[in-house]
Amino acid sequence: MSSKRIKSLLVLVFSLFLTAFANNAFAQDHGKESHEAKAEEKLNMKEVIFGHIMDGHEFHFFGASLPLPVVLYSPQKGFSCFMSSKFEHGHQEVDGYNLVKGKVVPVDASVKVYDFSLTRNVVQMILALVLLLWIMISIAKKYKQGQGVTTAPKGMQAVIEPVVTFVRDEVARPNLGEKANKYLPYLLTIFFFILINNIFGLIPGSANVTGNIAFTLVLGVISFIVTLASSNKHYWAHIFNPPGVPLGVKFILVPVEFLSMFLKPFSLIIRLFANMVAGHIIIICLISLIFIFGEKMGAGAGWGASPLSLAFTIFIYFIEVLVAFLQAFIFTTLTAVLVGSAIEGDHSHDEAHAAHH
Repeated sequence: MSSKRIKSLLVLVFSLFLTAFANNAFAQDHGKESHEAKAEEKLNMKEVIFGHIMDGHEFHFFGASLPLPVVLYSPQKGFSCFMSSKFEHGHQEVDGYNLVKGKVVPVDASVKVYDFSLTRNVVQMILALVLLLWIMISIAKKYKQGQGVTTAPKGMQAVIEPVVTFVRDEVARPNLGEKANKYLPYLLTIFFFILINNIFGLIPGSANVTGNIAFTLVLGVISFIVTLASSNKHYWAHIFNPPGVPLGVKFILVPVEFLSMFLKPFSLIIRLFANMVAGHIIIICLISLIFIFGEKMGAGAGWGASPLSLAFTIFIYFIEVLVAFLQAFIFTTLTAVLVGSAIEGDHSHDEAHAAHH
């Protein structure tokens, strides 16, 4: 019975996704036709793809737009606050500003502007943060009340507790040893924060936050700072004076080790960004095949390509659900590995202590 409900839910999600994409992909084109009085406008795949994976000043749900606040500051003009709908998709100037390819730019090039707008990436990150806090605080209150301690965990506890245990036993302890509990709150935070944003990104009309290089850059920089803050003399000795290496080789190895200190967190940034962007682009391209065939070869070809296109889209969507969990796990694991390498000088003590017990 539960499997039937899950299948029905998945069918509903896919139907909503396809409907939302079809409406959103061409709603802006329809608006351009009315403004520019074009009799016919061809499908621009570049605009469709980047319009869905890039940041923006509005959400699109089933053909309807949800405008977001635009907050600007200019030393010459002061603050300007208004809703993004006033731009009318870039066809209307507001307070001396215009919307060009999703970015607010001043009409006068000599005017300097700082954009503090609540874009859809920012709004979605705030929603993800609120959801994460609500889940964790509500679960913590239940533990304080004794539920899950003296009795079996129930509800959300039963869902979250195995994940926390998994991150603790399979990520933190193998890489951090006795210091696992010290870094476990940070590892759990980045795991659930990335996971929630990954899942939000699969909802039709939402923003692809983890597919934004700025988002992954901040996470990577934080992991880099935590790694440096956790480092000890053994970590730096392995970089600048590798033990057991001939002197001639050290002149080559030391620069490589020093660069790898920066390249490792950089790989975290690129890996998460590339994987999340790639999945969304593939889904959009597969759905767009229907409209491309319809535009190039007629409506019959578009309808004929629909079954195969939808089948591949559903297949990729299932993979993206798996990737959402997998990328959160990989980022958390590699962060634990980086921090573990920074405290590796204490491993001998930890192993001896564990062997003694």
